[in-house]
Amino acid sequence: MAKKLFIAATGQDIGKTTTSLSLIHLAKKKYRRVGFIKPLGPKVTEYKGITADKDAVLMCQVFNMGRHLPYMSPVVIYPDSTRKALDGELDPQDLEKMIVQAGAMLDKKCDFLIIEGSGHPGVGSVVNLSNARIAKLLDAQVLMITNGGIGSVIDNVYMNKALFDKEGVEVRAIMPNKLLPEKRDGTLNYLKKAFATESFKVLGGFNYQPVLANPTLNRVANILNLDITGNKRDFKRIIHHLQIGAPSTQRVTELLRDDTLLIVTSSRDELLVTLSNMYQLPDYRNKIVGLLIPGIHEVSNITQQIIDRSKIPYMRTSSHTTGKLYRTINEDVYKLQAEDKEKIDMIKKLAEMRFDFDELDALFS
Repeated sequence: MAKKLFIAATGQDIGKTTTSLSLIHLAKKKYRRVGFIKPLGPKVTEYKGITADKDAVLMCQVFNMGRHLPYMSPVVIYPDSTRKALDGELDPQDLEKMIVQAGAMLDKKCDFLIIEGSGHPGVGSVVNLSNARIAKLLDAQVLMITNGGIGSVIDNVYMNKALFDKEGVEVRAIMPNKLLPEKRDGTLNYLKKAFATESFKVLGGFNYQPVLANPTLNRVANILNLDITGNKRDFKRIIHHLQIGAPSTQRVTELLRDDTLLIVTSSRDELLVTLSNMYQLPDYRNKIVGLLIPGIHEVSNITQQIIDRSKIPYMRTSSHTTGKLYRTINEDVYKLQAEDKEKIDMIKKLAEMRFDFDELDALFS
């Protein structure tokens, strides 16, 4: 029988998957058989002929869990699943059985099992499979991840904990995540005071790390379905800033910050030439990740030659406007992928420094 830990969160994109990956890494140092399950998966993909949630596939790839994948994502939710559930075409009891059966199989095969919830605790309620309901079905206690902060964290913890209380599921610990380093100690101290009379413990999560939050150039290319041309060594560089090359050439260069992807229309020959030349200078190489070049007009022949000779990474599109590109990139929530080896290695190292796994393990005994 496995020790089970259900990772919930007070909202989306707070750090459940990063925490899951961290705890699997740490658990494998102590337990021989460590497993993962995403009972209700809203982000569907296919891997080796199996339809599964993307987070389940990620854990499968990172930790070589291929033999468990058929049980790691028992229920996936499609865009039309809500309508089908409300129309009576989807039976929540069938989905419940699938989750219980998959959980039972992993319970036999694992010594320690990480169960990752979806979104906030209420997600899945339309099919009677909220996070709280699933935790009850799988007989698991909860680690609740929150954002950094004080007042909003207190409000969100009590609001979301009510769902687990209703199902009779115990929240054993909360973990404020993405903490500002300079405010970390103060934030945790105030939260411990605020929850002093509660039975759950306050544990500190990761500090805010832009290197983990921001996309690589490869990721942006995947989002936009575009090819990258240029220096391949920079394809995995992390983009910290996105800048539109709308002002004068001089002003654009003055505004450059470290690790910037610039969106420059195909008609801005002077700016494209200037940035390509700057990319070759050591003092500016750290500032320019690459170029994203939209526009229906062809890049002039001489400008294209200069871009190619500079080896500056660039993506070219005639079907996206500058505004659409900017919105698409900014609205995308970056999710870890198995090929992000540098980030995954960093998460593992940070987990070893930041988390006291023995303390967490004892809480869920």
